[in-house]
Amino acid sequence: QVQLSESGGGAVQAGGSLRLSCSASGRTFSDYPMGWFRQTPGKEREFVAAISWSGGRTYYADSVKGRFTISRANAQNTVYMQMNSLKPEDTAVYYCAANADASASRTLVQGGVDYWGQGTQVTVSS
Repeated sequence: QVQLSESGGGAVQAGGSLRLSCSASGRTFSDYPMGWFRQTPGKEREFVAAISWSGGRTYYADSVKGRFTISRANAQNTVYMQMNSLKPEDTAVYYCAANADASASRTLVQGGVDYWGQGTQVTVSS
């Protein structure tokens, strides 16, 4: 089992920045592709960003390309997402996610998630 715990959410004005962190405990974190999803009330959870187990490949939703950056520090069992130039439409609960298959980065992008965090709220005001 893997336990994921997000932090770093909060309230900012449009144009501001936040950095989300996801700490993992349990089994071998460094073997897992990791990602971030977000959800607003009444909508389905949507993919935001993902990173391969090695950190060598990253994937982004079109809506965040050029503004968000995902990274990982395997020695610290942590994945990050730097969010810049935030917009009100980025307001959502952000969830950390992991897939237990080291080769499944693209599967994770398509919603193939084995482990979820509890979520952290990001609110961007105009």
